Amino acid sequence: MAPSLLAADWSRLPEECSRAIRAGADWLHCDVMDGHFVDNITFGPQFVECLSKTNDIFLDVHLMIERPDHYLSRFIKAGADGITVHVEAAHDVGETLRRIRAARCQAGLALRPETALAEVRPYLDQIDLLLVMTVVPGFGGQALIPETLEKVREAREYREAHGLSYHIEVDGGITQETAAAATAAGANVLVAGSALFGAADMGAALAAMRGV
Repeated sequence: MAPSLLAADWSRLPEECSRAIRAGADWLHCDVMDGHFVDNITFGPQFVECLSKTNDIFLDVHLMIERPDHYLSRFIKAGADGITVHVEAAHDVGETLRRIRAARCQAGLALRPETALAEVRPYLDQIDLLLVMTVVPGFGGQALIPETLEKVREAREYREAHGLSYHIEVDGGITQETAAAATAAGANVLVAGSALFGAADMGAALAAMRGV
């Protein structure tokens, strides 16, 4: 379970992080957006560094940026534990993944809803995590696109057929109801924003999702 800080109250960030950790979060998910790769701007390395210095939890950093290779070293230095980059971004995907692994970070690769799994197959033996976006990246609060779960099933079948061990993460529109469908398809890491940070009792909401 990886609550997305995109949905947190940033005016109370330390308290929101603590609330997620007390609720039972395994990771904190950090959505980094540059206003180019997606039509939104969020935060950068200094934000991640603040989280790293003040919280002892795995920081799952998702770079929705046009040049992840250019900014990669800054996020590594900031304390990211896992870094996920997009296959559609403007970079040498294999080299970027190599640099992430060399820094002893978990290497992740993401794909948009419209991108076929075939685009990431050449790299699936080089990653620790595959992130299947279940909404159009850029903004929170969207409904899960059901068709994206077919890629989750494909990714699970490919992993089993080739003896690989990457996590399958889903991000976008995850609620207790859609969490059941996502995990049935093969996802084992759930990123949820509004459904957790917007809940009156995050612990209960998180436990209900984990229970599915």
